[in-house]
Amino acid sequence: MEHTPVLLNESIDGLDIRPDGIYVDGTLGRGGHSIEIVKRLDAGRLIAIDRDADAIHAAGKLFSDHRDRISFVRGNFKNLSEILDSEGVAAADGMLFDLGVSSPQLDNTERGFSYMHDAPLDMRMDTRASLTAFDIVNKWQEDELRKVFYEYGEERYAARIARVIVKKRGSGQIKTTFDLNEIIVSAMPAAARREQQHPSKRCYMALRIAVNDELGAISEMLNAAPQRLKPGGRLCVISFHSLEDRIVKNSFAARVSGCLCPRDFPVCVCGFLPTMKLITKKPVTPTKTETDINPRARSAKLRIAEKI
Repeated sequence: MEHTPVLLNESIDGLDIRPDGIYVDGTLGRGGHSIEIVKRLDAGRLIAIDRDADAIHAAGKLFSDHRDRISFVRGNFKNLSEILDSEGVAAADGMLFDLGVSSPQLDNTERGFSYMHDAPLDMRMDTRASLTAFDIVNKWQEDELRKVFYEYGEERYAARIARVIVKKRGSGQIKTTFDLNEIIVSAMPAAARREQQHPSKRCYMALRIAVNDELGAISEMLNAAPQRLKPGGRLCVISFHSLEDRIVKNSFAARVSGCLCPRDFPVCVCGFLPTMKLITKKPVTPTKTETDINPRARSAKLRIAEKI
């Protein structure tokens, strides 16, 4: 499936792009957001980051007419400050982070992201990384598996699934996505197997998050990004599930309020001042027209804040 950028117009408008500005797309993917940013630049520059080598390679043709205005970096956006230092950028005029997995990653049968295709249990966004879904499924302890499925996937049958996985490991390794699907389905009660969504959906999301340390990377990025924005610079973040959105919401709120004191303190004693203001009081969500065209956009939420 061709990748369709989510909340494209809303995020591009949210960046409030200046033609001579410096911008960061921290999740290049298949370039849908990046191409719209770079089209709006003349003397400006775009730093496009992705940890997936396939994304960097695929961008070559798409951006052939804009190479003088864009730099591609294979890296993790959690290392944002180091990446900007290496590119000679002290501060940017805007940053966009789309936290979703791109359609080509999901649909590439060799990457093991999807429960719809039989493939080795991999799920690495960066194939240079050592940890794979195979390692987690076959080597982690039962309690660790339960925690991953419950906390990252919000899977209510996490304990049952973890228990069955560990039991099945006794008779051989769990090597492929279809092997794992069979185990997950067998661990669920009949009523759960009849639900509209695939029984493996939540567990696969949880494994992908764990393999790629997605929540840790988001937190590190959100700590670094405001410090590397110019005054008036916009930070736009698109999340796709409640765990991501909660991290973004809380990070924005802390920088908007400034104060880091516990809520029960009668007066502020920390002395921190606000460094951001909210552009979106509530998250921006896709229109029905967009979700009809691109069902994968249904859960997307865009939050925007501005450096003050």
